[in-house]
Amino acid sequence: MAEQSAAAAGSRERSPKRGMCAAILSLEAIVLGLTTPVMINLADIPWRTACLVGLGLSVACLLLAGLLRAEAAYVAGWAIQVAAIALGFVVTMMFVLGAIFALLWGTAYFLGRTIERERAEAYAAYDAEQAASDRP
Repeated sequence: MAEQSAAAAGSRERSPKRGMCAAILSLEAIVLGLTTPVMINLADIPWRTACLVGLGLSVACLLLAGLLRAEAAYVAGWAIQVAAIALGFVVTMMFVLGAIFALLWGTAYFLGRTIERERAEAYAAYDAEQAASDRP
């Protein structure tokens, strides 16, 4: 019984917004990392600059995915989306890919926030019902 209540408490604390946004950032890190060789070979960007931009954004995505417990990390996530779209000025395809990831990020953020709010309301109603039924 204690294991079951511990599992229920763990599922109450798990944030769907954080999980979905972390998944988007992790996938985006791969795409941004792969822009590095494209910038070097096709856009004729010096390799140091390409590595700094491509791999820097990729590492930033992975770090932010781990820091999503803080609300400031979500603001930085929006900045990453802007940077990914702006990378389209160097690699044209990033206008499309950046917009797709920005749309996915926005969907994960707003849908996750809605799920968290509705889940909190449902747990509050459940807890009130349980408290009412426990009274003699």
